[in-house]
Amino acid sequence: MEYCLDNGTLSVRVSSLGGELQSVKKDGKEYLWQGDPAYWDGKAPNLFPYIARLTKETCTVHGKAYRMPIHGFLPTTELTAEVQEEERQEDGRAVRLVLRLDADERTLACYPFMFTLRIIYELKEDTLRITYEVENDGAEEMYFGIGGHPGFQAPLEDGLSFEDYFLEFEPEKEGGEVETPVRVGFSAACFLNGEDQPYPLQEGSRIPLHHDMFDDDAIVLAGMSKCVVLRSEKGSRGVRVRFPQMPYIGFWHAVKKPAPYVCIEPWSSLPSRQDVVEELSEQPGLVHLEGKGVYRNTWSIQLF
Repeated sequence: MEYCLDNGTLSVRVSSLGGELQSVKKDGKEYLWQGDPAYWDGKAPNLFPYIARLTKETCTVHGKAYRMPIHGFLPTTELTAEVQEEERQEDGRAVRLVLRLDADERTLACYPFMFTLRIIYELKEDTLRITYEVENDGAEEMYFGIGGHPGFQAPLEDGLSFEDYFLEFEPEKEGGEVETPVRVGFSAACFLNGEDQPYPLQEGSRIPLHHDMFDDDAIVLAGMSKCVVLRSEKGSRGVRVRFPQMPYIGFWHAVKKPAPYVCIEPWSSLPSRQDVVEELSEQPGLVHLEGKGVYRNTWSIQLF
């Protein structure tokens, strides 16, 4: 099932499957990658309760083993609309959608926690706000990762190429400086290898795009400014992603292919360490949510 939001500037479609964005348009122009299977058939998965890969697709919770696919079960799970078109513009166009997932037998088989997950989409002018809300419905502490994986078309305008674009970090405060991020070290199998390194930015803030930069899979950064822009000096359209509560950002497109898109992925946590079956209660970086607690994390996509 699909849900539609429209505020006169942005038009957004969302699938009930995983709460995945299907379309994000500004003034009729599509910005979201449309899932060409020749490169990648996804568009913008939401990731929960784990980010990226688990060693042997397995984790343990207090010593008991559970199997879970890459990026968790959320991308392949149906959500229901808890709130649809609660708030409306004067012309009747919906600007808010709340999708909900409750733990059930399917989720408990691979993740032994009772929870309620909400994905909240809100439109305001040229910006789509995404809020992840997790309620721990149990009495015991729960552990998870959560994040986004949206792909954006590159180029965004006729006559431009992928290589005409760059990713540019913006300072968090006006007049501030952009921090030099750290690239998280990954093994050839895309697990953490502990070999993190500084990742200098061109002109102090930019990452020029070229297809072979993803030949070894994703570039995942830490310690960076929490706002990044996809744009070209040869064009006028672009995307600004703000992720103030996320400690990591990933950039990716299909490996060793001239894919005409780039994913900008705000993450709360990282994948497993190489050859380590992670115990979730001990893995560094996961969210620890106390019994009956509530976690909220908001990030946004601004189109121009």
